[in-house]
Amino acid sequence: MPRHDGDAQATGGDAGAPAAARFSPWRLAPIAVIAAGFAAAFAFDLDRFLSLEALKTHREALLAWRAGNEVLAAVVFIAAYALVVALSLPGAIWMTVAGGFLFGTLAAATYVVVAATTGAAAIFLAARYAFRDLLHAKAGGAIRKMEAGFGENALSYLLFLRLVPIFPFWLVNLVPAFLGVPLRTFVLGTFFGIIPGSLVYTLVGNGLGAVLDAGRKPDLGLIFAPEILAPIAGLAVLSLMPVAYKRLRRKPALADGA
Repeated sequence: MPRHDGDAQATGGDAGAPAAARFSPWRLAPIAVIAAGFAAAFAFDLDRFLSLEALKTHREALLAWRAGNEVLAAVVFIAAYALVVALSLPGAIWMTVAGGFLFGTLAAATYVVVAATTGAAAIFLAARYAFRDLLHAKAGGAIRKMEAGFGENALSYLLFLRLVPIFPFWLVNLVPAFLGVPLRTFVLGTFFGIIPGSLVYTLVGNGLGAVLDAGRKPDLGLIFAPEILAPIAGLAVLSLMPVAYKRLRRKPALADGA
C-alpha cells in the first residue's frame, strides 16, 4: 500500500531514516563467517601452507598427486584458491606460483583467474550485503558523491586498480562494494585486470623446480622489472582512456554553457 505525505510526516519525514532502521545484525552473518574462517586458518596454523617453505617440502608429493589426479587436482586447486581469496588470507601469491609449478603457465593462469575472481566476488557480495546500507545511512551525501564519481567509470577504474601491482587485492575487493559497483562490472574488471599479473607469477612457478634445484629463491619482484612492468602500466593507462575521453568531451559543453 503506497504511503501518503501524512504517513511520512507521522514517521518524522526523514526519507533516509528507514534505511538505518531496517539494518539487521543478520546482515553481518556472511562477514562473520568469513572472519571466523580467517581466524580459524591462523588458529590451526593453516597459513603455513601458503609459503615457499611448504612448496619446497611438499613439491614431490604435490607433483605425484597431480600426475595421478589431474582433473581432481585442478578442481581442488581452484576451490582452495577461491577460499583463500574469499577469506583474504595472505600468501595467495604462493598459490599462484604453486599453480604454475603444478599445471604450467597457461593452465595455471586460467585456474588462478577463475578462482581469484570467484573468491573476490564472494567477499565483494558479503561486504556489500553487510555494510552498504549502513554506510549510506551514516555518510549520506559523501558516499553518494564518491559513488557517482566511481560509478560513472567503474570498469575503467577497476581495471586500473587490478592492473597496477601496488594496490592490495583485498582492498580492491572491498571498496567497490561500498561504492555501489554492480557485480557484473566488478567481475569483469577483476577477471580481465588480473590476467597479466597471474601470467607473470605462474610463469615464475613454471620454472620453480629449476630455481629450487639451483638453491635459489624465485624472484617475486619480477613483475617490477621494466620489460614486464612497462606493458602492464601501458594497459593500465589504456584502461583510463575512456575516463579521459569523457572529460575532454565535457569541456566544450561547459565552455558553450558559459
